[in-house]
Amino acid sequence: MAQTPDSTLFSLMQRWGNVEYQMQGDAQLRAFEDLASEVDTLARNQPDDSHVLTAQGVILASFAKAKGGLGALDLAKQARTVLEKAIAIDPQGEDGSAYVTLGALYQHAPGWPIAFGDDDKARQLLERAVTMRPAGIDTNFYYAQFLEDQGEETEALTYAQRAVDGQARAGRSSDEALRKEAQNWLAERH
Repeated sequence: MAQTPDSTLFSLMQRWGNVEYQMQGDAQLRAFEDLASEVDTLARNQPDDSHVLTAQGVILASFAKAKGGLGALDLAKQARTVLEKAIAIDPQGEDGSAYVTLGALYQHAPGWPIAFGDDDKARQLLERAVTMRPAGIDTNFYYAQFLEDQGEETEALTYAQRAVDGQARAGRSSDEALRKEAQNWLAERH
C-alpha cells in the first residue's frame, strides 16, 4: 500500500497550525471544515496510516474546540476514535502527539452520560505524552493546562516552564505558538 507523501501531510498540518492559531470565528470554522474534509479523504485512502489518522484526530479535535458546545460532541467522538486507532497502529502515537490530543479531548469533553470526558484518563494520556517526548512544547503545555485545571498550580508552573524551554519540532509553527502562550501564561502568574 502506498503511503501518503510526507509533503501532503506536512502541508496539511502547516495549514492546520495557521487555522488553529491565526484565525477565529466563522472563517476559522469554515477553514476547519475544509481541513476536516481533506484529511477525511486522505484517511479513507490510507486507513492504516497512523500519521494520517493522528493528523485527522488533531484536526477534528481542533474543529470541535472551535465549534464548542454540544454540537462539537460528534467531532470530539470522531477525533477520539481515529486517535485511538492511530495509537493501536503505532503505540508511540506519533511521538506523543496522538496522546496529547487524546488527553486534551478527555480533559475537555463532558463526562458521562453526555460524553466521554474523564480526568483520570486525561492525566494518564498526558503523562504518557510527556514521558515519550519530555522536551516537547506541546506535551508540556497541555499537561500544564491540565494540572492547572486540577488545582495543581505549582506543578502546572513547572510544566509551563518546560514548554517555554522545550524543543520545537521542525516546521511546526504550532509549537512556537504554544511556546508564546506558555510564556504569557507564566508572565501572568509572576
